[in-house]
Amino acid sequence: MSELPALPVTFRPGSTRAVLLTAAVAIFVVITAVAMMLERLSPAERLSFVVTALLLDAVLLLLARPKVVADEDGVTVVNLTNKRRLEWAEILQVTLRPGDAWVFLNLSDGTSLPALGIQPGLARERAIADARALRALVEARSTADGEPHRS
Repeated sequence: MSELPALPVTFRPGSTRAVLLTAAVAIFVVITAVAMMLERLSPAERLSFVVTALLLDAVLLLLARPKVVADEDGVTVVNLTNKRRLEWAEILQVTLRPGDAWVFLNLSDGTSLPALGIQPGLARERAIADARALRALVEARSTADGEPHRS
């Protein structure tokens, strides 16, 4: 087994996040500049341009939000609009199959939780390494006290 990452560790799609945050800044700057340069616009119309830019940025910031944080007590999965805290024993399996858009955590309650913080979109090799690291942490933590995963 490879060496486990030091806890706490945060997994997030760095390249995707950088692209989204850069796009958010660029969109805001360009739309605001256009609104200010168009002389025929009233102040209310200019404001509507800026508000539209802010709404677009809000969507991009939501898309940049996902992450998976592993610490001594468990894992926190932050997806687009929700956040869920899991104890190590709740996670039975970490999967990232070919063609999957992100990692899935198979849980002891029989459900599967998508973890959008590890996604192979722009950085496939990084996502695979992160998925393996999280899988190794889950395996190590689930058997730490000699107690195997719950079925």
